[in-house]
Amino acid sequence: MEIIVEGISEAVRLIFSFDREVFEVVGLSLEVSGLSLLIAGILGIPAGLVIAGRRFRMKHMLMRVIYTLMGMPPVLCGLIVYIVFMRRGPFGSLRLNYTVTVMIIAQTLLILPIITGLTMSAAGERTEKIQRLARTLGAGRLQTLRLSVFELRFGIITALVSGFSRGISEVGAVMIVGGNIEGKTRTMTTYISQLKGMGEFERAVAVGIILLVLSFIVNTVLYNIQKETVR
Repeated sequence: MEIIVEGISEAVRLIFSFDREVFEVVGLSLEVSGLSLLIAGILGIPAGLVIAGRRFRMKHMLMRVIYTLMGMPPVLCGLIVYIVFMRRGPFGSLRLNYTVTVMIIAQTLLILPIITGLTMSAAGERTEKIQRLARTLGAGRLQTLRLSVFELRFGIITALVSGFSRGISEVGAVMIVGGNIEGKTRTMTTYISQLKGMGEFERAVAVGIILLVLSFIVNTVLYNIQKETVR
């Protein structure tokens, strides 16, 4: 309990002293999670709508694969991405391991099945009805997609919230592909892991509290957007 109290005090001190190291870590965490969420959203939302709204062979098998990938262990995802981009890997010539770029790739692969799967669940049978309505109104493909996103906005925002929460709290994949390099690939979660290993529990708790506060702020913003769209 004493460590937690000291951690809260340390968190306040770090925030108001504008600790350079902490703010670098916070900034990189938001950059990686934000860009990963953006890419996964651009890919996953249309994919979820298309899969839910069309009938094709192996559809149910594909859906089961996506639902399975929603629970993919982060360390497995990180290991696969690392192998792909290692020097002897198929894309080793790009030399992306231990860079921010490969961290974004790993987090995108973790978030993408979540957004796709939750979008499919939100769409359900409604997508076919929305598409029939759009065809009746003479809407094109892009207009139909926009109508589907608008009608299913509540579930889509829930998917985005879940995706962001997965990304910002992830440690295994970014640790493997990023290496937790100071000033380069260190995020809040990997920093907490390092501090724990060094026995600096108060600072680790402090960074964890900052992580929770940031997650709360972002989720509150998304929740308010969701609330406004329902009205």
